[in-house]
Amino acid sequence: MGVVTRPEAGGAPDRRSQRGNWPARLRRTLLALLVATAVIAPISAAAGPQIPAPPPASPAPLTPTTLRATYEANRENAAEASRMADAHGDRSRAATDRSLAEPSRQLLAFDGRGPGQAVEVFGDLLKAGRIAVLVPGSDTSLDTYGRFHKAAVALHDRTGPDTAVIAWLGYETPATISTTVLTPTRAEQAAPHLRRFTRDLRGLVGASTGISLICHSYGTVVCARAATGLDDIDDIALVGSPGTGADSAAALHTSARVWAARGADDWIAMVPHTRADLFGTTLGFGPDPTSPSFGAHPFTTGPIGHSDYFTPNSPSLKNLAHIANGTLTEVTHA
Repeated sequence: MGVVTRPEAGGAPDRRSQRGNWPARLRRTLLALLVATAVIAPISAAAGPQIPAPPPASPAPLTPTTLRATYEANRENAAEASRMADAHGDRSRAATDRSLAEPSRQLLAFDGRGPGQAVEVFGDLLKAGRIAVLVPGSDTSLDTYGRFHKAAVALHDRTGPDTAVIAWLGYETPATISTTVLTPTRAEQAAPHLRRFTRDLRGLVGASTGISLICHSYGTVVCARAATGLDDIDDIALVGSPGTGADSAAALHTSARVWAARGADDWIAMVPHTRADLFGTTLGFGPDPTSPSFGAHPFTTGPIGHSDYFTPNSPSLKNLAHIANGTLTEVTHA
């Protein structure tokens, strides 16, 4: 993304010149994305008709006594969505829905319409001493749910049975190649749902259970939007963030501890950490959450890329598991 100034022969790059080019880089990046979207969006719309599915189930309010019934109602909804997708000729979506309808799956929510949404539990919510809620970034949908599921399983395997993990695909994520991914619009739409979910979760498990948000990529923007005034969360971990839309951790107005990290090989480091208003639309997300001036607690990730934060045995996954478990003295700091 952007053009890097080449050094003169035998000399070092002019870092000040490179920093000064960030506004120009942002303009070029936005232009490239606009062009790509103009080409890709019409093709995607033509090639991707809406997949039929039933409306979401409406189980009773979530309580310890209705939890199992909630799981069952959403599994039944996923099974019906699978049958409808199969009849529509979308075998891939039908297979995903059918997998989510298996008796072992624990779904707090499911919606097979359009890109789809699902909220899945790994572990025992009512017995867990800690709960980690994963909030995904762009290009996450039922059609790509397998990789999100894999990340949640990896974290749960690392945290152990005393911590439950929830994969929260509770919003329509933006496409990576789109203008939407440059704005906070989807995050603003998602934030009230995430805030309501965490409050319902707190009501279900009680005050003694620690809850953390583990937020990846554009999901960090969602978590930042939801964080203000949210006192039900103990920790918020931001990984692979393009920025949060806030100028500092303090500006999130949350009592939760805020953590931030970025892999050494994560391309998100190329994203200009700036924010501008253009024709009434905010573009960009402001300061880098991993910079010392932002005020978040840093932690090590190792030399990983943008999609590798949940790689088994990586420093990143180990530290995210410590944050999820509340074993904060074991977190290794960058």
